[in-house]
Amino acid sequence: MNRQFQISIDSLDLGQTLDGLRTRAEAWQKTNECLESGRFPDNSFICEECSNSHEAAKIAFHYGKIISLIEQQVAEQGGW
Repeated sequence: MNRQFQISIDSLDLGQTLDGLRTRAEAWQKTNECLESGRFPDNSFICEECSNSHEAAKIAFHYGKIISLIEQQVAEQGGW
């Protein structure tokens, strides 16, 4: 069973944290797309290291879930 944590963080730091999580989610989603299609979106993109597109999609989904949970808790506390 996973432990639950309650963390207190100011809104600026929370915004930075969410930006970082969104960046990671996007990188994994692009990795999934690259592995499925065999094409890279641009020359500056570097695929994340994983076994296959299924694993990349699973990781991207997990990041999305974390982002959603945080956004939900922010909304429950009155938003930004």
